[in-house]
Amino acid sequence: QVQLVESGGGLVQAGGSLRLSCAASERTFSTYTVAWYRQTPGKERDFVAGVRDGNTYYADSAKGRFAISRDNAKNTVYLQMNTLKPEDTAVYYCAAGAGWTNVFSARAFEYWGQGTQVTVSS
Repeated sequence: QVQLVESGGGLVQAGGSLRLSCAASERTFSTYTVAWYRQTPGKERDFVAGVRDGNTYYADSAKGRFAISRDNAKNTVYLQMNTLKPEDTAVYYCAAGAGWTNVFSARAFEYWGQGTQVTVSS
């Protein structure tokens, strides 16, 4: 069982930046497909960014502003979020799947973190 722990959320003004971290208990985490999703009340989780086999993927809303990266030595994946907007306000979740996983489908992921709140004020 892989445990994922997110951190780095908080309150920031529009135009500001945050870096989210997703730390995993799995020593082979570098081989996992990892993605960030976000969710607002009453809505489904939406894909934000993913990394798989060295390739990165982004939702249109994240392109040019967000960057996903991983530090394999620390079993950690990051989401650098810049130029934040009020509409980025959500609970952000880290998700991981062993091997090849469809980053664009939340149902494809086996493991989820508890989520971290990001609030962007206008």
